[in-house]
Amino acid sequence: MANPNPALPAPAAKLRPGFFRDLWRLTKPYWVSEQRWSALALLAVILGLAVFLVYFNVQFNAWYGRFYNALQEYDLDAFWSEMRFFAILATINIVVAVLQIYLRLMLRIRWRKWLTERYLSDWMRGHAYYALQMRGAVTDNPDQRIADDVDQYIAQTLSLTLGALDAIMNLVSFSVILWSLSAAFVYPPIFGMGGEDGWSFPGSLLWIGLVWAVLGTILIHFIGRPLVGLNYQQQKLEADFRYALIRARENVEGIALYGGEADEKRVFSNRFTRVVGNFWEIIVRQVKIVAFQSGFGQIGLIFPFLLAAFSYFNVRTIQLGALMQTIQAFGQVQSAMTWIIDAYISLAGWRATVDRLTTFSEALDAAHASDAAPKGIAVAAAGDNRLHIRGVELKKPEGAPMSRSIDATVGAGESVLVKGASGAGKTTLFRALSGLWPFGAGEIELPAQGKVLFLPQRPYLPLGTLRLVVSYPAPPDGYSDAEIAETLRAVGLPQLVDSLDDDRMWGQVLSQGEQQRVAFARALLYKPDWLFMDEATAALDEKSESELYRLLKARLPKTAVVSIGHRASLTEFHGRTIEVVPALQPAAAE
Repeated sequence: MANPNPALPAPAAKLRPGFFRDLWRLTKPYWVSEQRWSALALLAVILGLAVFLVYFNVQFNAWYGRFYNALQEYDLDAFWSEMRFFAILATINIVVAVLQIYLRLMLRIRWRKWLTERYLSDWMRGHAYYALQMRGAVTDNPDQRIADDVDQYIAQTLSLTLGALDAIMNLVSFSVILWSLSAAFVYPPIFGMGGEDGWSFPGSLLWIGLVWAVLGTILIHFIGRPLVGLNYQQQKLEADFRYALIRARENVEGIALYGGEADEKRVFSNRFTRVVGNFWEIIVRQVKIVAFQSGFGQIGLIFPFLLAAFSYFNVRTIQLGALMQTIQAFGQVQSAMTWIIDAYISLAGWRATVDRLTTFSEALDAAHASDAAPKGIAVAAAGDNRLHIRGVELKKPEGAPMSRSIDATVGAGESVLVKGASGAGKTTLFRALSGLWPFGAGEIELPAQGKVLFLPQRPYLPLGTLRLVVSYPAPPDGYSDAEIAETLRAVGLPQLVDSLDDDRMWGQVLSQGEQQRVAFARALLYKPDWLFMDEATAALDEKSESELYRLLKARLPKTAVVSIGHRASLTEFHGRTIEVVPALQPAAAE
């Protein structure tokens, strides 16, 4: 079977060494957390029920011997007695199995809740989400890793580890049974051994089953090894495709205005083609694995009958009950020994998921370490209630200079306009003031007292009601309805007053100018002592811009305002100007 999309093959995924080390690193935190005792108690109950189920399997095996002996001997009383025993055994077994599944799912959701909250905290702490976005190629799709990979990792870890424990317990229990049953087994003469009466050796069925299982495990590993990398790559490609669709949904107006449907469709098609191409590789590999598993399993069904044929038909050292008991015990031992064969596809997906979460955890650790390490641009609290910018030179992440040295001091209540040529680094200075841009040199001292608010050119509008959107970053109940309504009217949005409880995608409903008015409403409600604005009125006409600045001056007269902008009309609303001068490149000015 060939890949039908050879034109766009998915790049091979590079898998990490040290799987068990990574697995332990991901698993340990929950089991030593504040929830460890309840989690360990729940796990102990689950394991206890697993032991109980193995005990029931042993009882079923003994029942097979008695039941088929009753059939062979035409013993009706024994038949009905065994049927009643089976009904009781089966009922208890079903109850225990259902309870175990319920508890396993309970443990899964509790573990997922704890781990998801931990990842969310680490992702949001210290602007790690911003740092990861800047290094996008290193950790693709953090949303998928938190939303999907965490759940898959926990489900796979519980399923596979508990499955492995079940296999081990069944192996131990039924190996003892199979060893004792082997004493009655005789094998036909081969290579002159045994003569006409055949030959036997202690634990023959167990040793034959072991060789059979080891052979199958080696072959399945050889066939399925590439599946791990393919699964890893599939998760990445699926996430990339989904991200492209989400990004288009969030930018519907821009795509429509540009008439970019064909280009967007081409992006979707290219990414989905890679998804399909890699999935075909997975299909080919899984077909080979399933074909081997099916063949191996079917042969395994008749294999013990072939082993027992000489003993049952020729020398008659075993009865029908012993034969069926042996078949069932051999099946349990074989199932336990070939657990890796049956679970190989799941094991491949498990390793891929562990790799993705481990790289995500390491990227978060690196982001936090970077945040704690000394910065090129040092940001600290000022000894006085002023903003100090001392010798700040802005650079790009790769080290290319953006601006010449910037020196300035802004006092409480001042209004300062930051100007400069396009590309000089005005917005980058805005990021540096907020602590988001460490690339460069110099020192920034922020006011030690008072509330600070940053308004970017494109305001962030969170999901939720309009009340939440306008109140952000304060909680939605931080202001009264009357305060919010009056503020919306003041900034020129009276039409929104009756929509405070509407939960809509406001980032798409409101125009860019309306969004900037919402940002001004936030500032008026929040009443910051220091307000930094990066072209926060660029989408408004000059008259509307002037009205909002006058409103700001009237309602927040003691607030220090640092504005970034191009328009000359902004000068009248600021006491002085800071010029950002672009750095000279080797050839010309940037």
